[in-house]
Amino acid sequence: SMVFGGAILALIVMTILSTMMGLVLPSVLPKQYTHLFGGILFLYFGIKLVYESRQMQADKVSEELEEVEEELLHPKKDEGAGDEEQGSSKKKAPSSANAPRPQDMSNVQVFVQSFTLTFLAEWGDRSQIATIALAAANNPYGVTLGGCMGHSVCTGLAVLGGRMLAARISEKTVSFYGGLIFLGFGLHSIFIETE
Repeated sequence: SMVFGGAILALIVMTILSTMMGLVLPSVLPKQYTHLFGGILFLYFGIKLVYESRQMQADKVSEELEEVEEELLHPKKDEGAGDEEQGSSKKKAPSSANAPRPQDMSNVQVFVQSFTLTFLAEWGDRSQIATIALAAANNPYGVTLGGCMGHSVCTGLAVLGGRMLAARISEKTVSFYGGLIFLGFGLHSIFIETE
């Protein structure tokens, strides 16, 4: 529950900040350009996701997921010695080297770490850019509410059944359909007039 609380609070803060950025954007650029730019970004993300999904193997687990599972199952006690032997070929997240194991952490520490890691990981992500683009062209309250609800559902599913869902739904399928959704939003943004 602390992991969910920290992650969802970070995503809500990120959604509110992104919506505020989207509100400011039309004052810097005319609304028609921000609307068109948002549509182009959606198309780019859609094409990129569909392309990446076509490059993936259907049943192969991503390297990132394998690395995270390995890190969680076999935490290393002395990160410094391993890095010297391996050189700089392996990139490690700065927080993983000195992050305490979950059973050694208090609830507050788990909450703060979950908040911080999620907030930093999501900064500049597709969801943030999509939120900015949507808020620049649409009702900011609706964008904020919809974004927070979407993040809540996704984060809840990830915390409660992430491993089970990952075993049943391939990353390739999620990427492909996510790309189609971005393409749909992009085409809608470009070809449907703003109010």
